[in-house]
Amino acid sequence: MIRKNPSGDLPVIAESAYVDKTAIICGKVIIGENVFVGPYAVIRADEVDASGAMDPITIGANSNIQDGVVIHSKSGAAVNIGEFTSIAHRSIVHGPCTVGDRVFIGFNSVLFNCAVGDGCVVRHNSVVDGRDLPAAFYVPSTTRIGPNTDLSQYPPVSVSASEFSEDVARTNVDLVRGYKALQNEF
Repeated sequence: MIRKNPSGDLPVIAESAYVDKTAIICGKVIIGENVFVGPYAVIRADEVDASGAMDPITIGANSNIQDGVVIHSKSGAAVNIGEFTSIAHRSIVHGPCTVGDRVFIGFNSVLFNCAVGDGCVVRHNSVVDGRDLPAAFYVPSTTRIGPNTDLSQYPPVSVSASEFSEDVARTNVDLVRGYKALQNEF
């Protein structure tokens, strides 16, 4: 469902993107070329700040927002998701938040009030809350990263984790093409 927010903003969705018919895209959302938005994803840009302003939620080209993902922002804050980035099943990205290019966010993970650098891999069931991650940073499954976390205890992204991330992004770009071809058959 594509709809306006209470401020009257409508999403802007690239013609080449695929948005599943069960997904909800609301308000000041910008979805780039070849983006995949899976079933039951919710992307809502509908809260304003104290002055009535709102920054958009932006999803960069060739990225994928998988099944059941929620992307929202607090009091008009921006959410920016880079290119060739995967936000996996049931994850939450809550603004203010920036996610770089070629990033993988694993199943059921939560990002809030943070910036995740290019090439990062955040594995499944992890939380990044109030702490920025440098480029090519690796967060193991079930890890909690907070404002006081010592990041030096974590290794950089391995070649295999980086290749996995790239494969997921590439697979979802292929899914966009496939689902777009089927779109008029239902």
